[in-house]
Amino acid sequence: MFTGIITGVGRIAAIHDLGTSSSYGKRLSIEVPDGYLDDVGLGDSIALNGACMTVTTLAPERGQFTIDISAESLDKTAGLTDEGSRINLEKALRASDRLGGHIVSGHVDGIGHVSFFAPVGESWELRVVAPLALARFLAYKGSITINGVSLTVNSVSDIAEGAEVSINLIPHTVENTSLGGLKAGSKVNLEIDTVARYVERMLQAGMLTPSLTSSTSPKDTSK
Repeated sequence: MFTGIITGVGRIAAIHDLGTSSSYGKRLSIEVPDGYLDDVGLGDSIALNGACMTVTTLAPERGQFTIDISAESLDKTAGLTDEGSRINLEKALRASDRLGGHIVSGHVDGIGHVSFFAPVGESWELRVVAPLALARFLAYKGSITINGVSLTVNSVSDIAEGAEVSINLIPHTVENTSLGGLKAGSKVNLEIDTVARYVERMLQAGMLTPSLTSSTSPKDTSK
């Protein structure tokens, strides 16, 4: 579990094939800021651009760790196959941590693309087109995770290919995440708000499932 508050920006230092065909995944070596691995152990979860991954080896003296990513995960995510690219990092949430963003699972729901990214006043406007399957989960002032960053939707417009959301990025976010390197056409990992996911499920099942408040036990006829 994560919060969408980025704890560091790393770099994909190397990519190694785990097999000889496209059905195999890859091993990624991730370079991190000084001291980032001080409290990380083997098997810990770290989100890379919003995708939850497991630490498989550690090399704190070189400021690197590795993860193994399956072919399926590679097919369902973006930005994890470009050696040298900067990526957002977030360590898994601890019970004692502050929930500064929103509840994020680290499971990418779909890939969107940037339609507009430019400075507006002191901030930046980022517009992202989400695929049709995710459009119904996006709402004004709702939460969305883009490349692992918890963000608030300023506006949402339904279009033929899905929905275009507009987001305001303050300078701190641009400077301290990899989002500052985005441009029109860039692919991004999207995760919808967990609450929206459950609301949709309840609406789908609402007509078929008895209410939890209704009594289903037989009446007491002993009196």
